[in-house]
Amino acid sequence: MHRGPAAPERPAPLSSATAAAPLRLVLFDFDGTLADSLPWFRGVFPEIAGRHGFRVPDAAEFEALRAMGNREILRRLGVPLWRLPGIAADMRRLKARDAGRIPLFAGVDRMLRRLSEAGLRIGIVSSDAEANVRRTLGPANAALIHDYACGAALFGKARRMRALLARHGVAPGEAIAIGDELRDIEAARRAGLRAGAVTWGYAAPDALSAAAPDLLFASLDEITDALLGGPAGSA
Repeated sequence: MHRGPAAPERPAPLSSATAAAPLRLVLFDFDGTLADSLPWFRGVFPEIAGRHGFRVPDAAEFEALRAMGNREILRRLGVPLWRLPGIAADMRRLKARDAGRIPLFAGVDRMLRRLSEAGLRIGIVSSDAEANVRRTLGPANAALIHDYACGAALFGKARRMRALLARHGVAPGEAIAIGDELRDIEAARRAGLRAGAVTWGYAAPDALSAAAPDLLFASLDEITDALLGGPAGSA
């Protein structure tokens, strides 16, 4: 009997042999990693597609696209690269309209607080606008974020990550980038960071696992546990 994909192994703490240096900086993607925005994205997708002239997939194809990299998704939907800046601008505009209605995943507040209290610096690297990110986070969570690198191009996150490292005087080996898409793993590697991936966002868990990130997380508690080197429920 088919039981579905196996659950990812629980990640080892970064204080173990998986870590090249003590962790000082954690960079999070936002949509699909901290914010539960996939339902919103599916809702606005037809409007964006109609405005920019590309194809809207049906529900089955949409799920299949979650197993593909972004370049393959663009090719399948017939989206030329020159349209990406305009698509991104429209997405940010619609997000500004709806940001107050997009929830965070349950437990994000606690995770951010515990990481901050442990002395880790927290940054957000996102294609969304900083104002939208802050609005969805809310004032208390936004105050826990040490730096924002927002408005990144679809394939421009690595440059934003390197800029944050330089701004905070952190070596690449002292940082980890955590996201929910294959491009997040690619960007972390190009910037020289450790790559973490979450299984509850945009990309399919099997596709993320096949990309072999340094750490694959099945829950927010696993992030806290791995990064702080202790049981997430101990505080």
